[in-house]
Amino acid sequence: MSTGAPHVRACHLYPEHLNIYADRGNIAVLQRRLEWRGLVLEVVEAGIGDPIPADCHLYYLGGGQDRDQKLVAEDLIAKADPLRLAAAGGAVVLGVCGGYQLLGHRYAAADGRPIPGIGMLDLETTAADSRLIGDVVLDVTLGGRTDTVVGYENHAGRTHLGGGCTPLGHLRRGHGNNGADGCEGAVAGRTVGTYLHGPLLPKNPWLADTLLGWALECAGSAADLEPLDDRLEQAAHAEAATRAGQKR
Repeated sequence: MSTGAPHVRACHLYPEHLNIYADRGNIAVLQRRLEWRGLVLEVVEAGIGDPIPADCHLYYLGGGQDRDQKLVAEDLIAKADPLRLAAAGGAVVLGVCGGYQLLGHRYAAADGRPIPGIGMLDLETTAADSRLIGDVVLDVTLGGRTDTVVGYENHAGRTHLGGGCTPLGHLRRGHGNNGADGCEGAVAGRTVGTYLHGPLLPKNPWLADTLLGWALECAGSAADLEPLDDRLEQAAHAEAATRAGQKR
């Protein structure tokens, strides 16, 4: 890169197939929040047939229809080792909706055929006849801090966690992983999965900065990020919480 500013290298995985829920918006938020601090997010893309780089500090896997997940799964399983290696070295991995499911062991789709995942999160998902839809508010603890996260869910999958990961958060409102256990998403180390989309990060600047801090740490830079003027983002967060019937 031509700039000498500290930077994070991010890999957007399968942007042509897993981009159903405005997933590029999450990438844009990460990029802007670094730029506003004089830092840089270098984004590379890896699609079907492309190797996954092992030298990135953050990896993003978005949402898609079952047919796209099947195409991606076949390709991802064959070349996931660099992603696992990067995660083991401290890189951040964020999976949203379909990407969340692919980070697990398997997803039994609506037609009954299993779509294998890469097992970076200890979970399994089965499609149900009904969908879990609506606004979500949850309490999340990451990096020693607890705050609320808001978002929107629309998924038929019923996800159940194993002992190798913990929930991303506990629900105040919404259906979450399976509509029964009061939990949403999953975390193992710096690998994070969630059903919240719309996109997720514009309304949750604290979560975006937590991920960026981890990525900067992986890149060998100072992880402390100077505060930004987040009044607009916090207003959007508060509006989403109010719409869900919760006061922040």
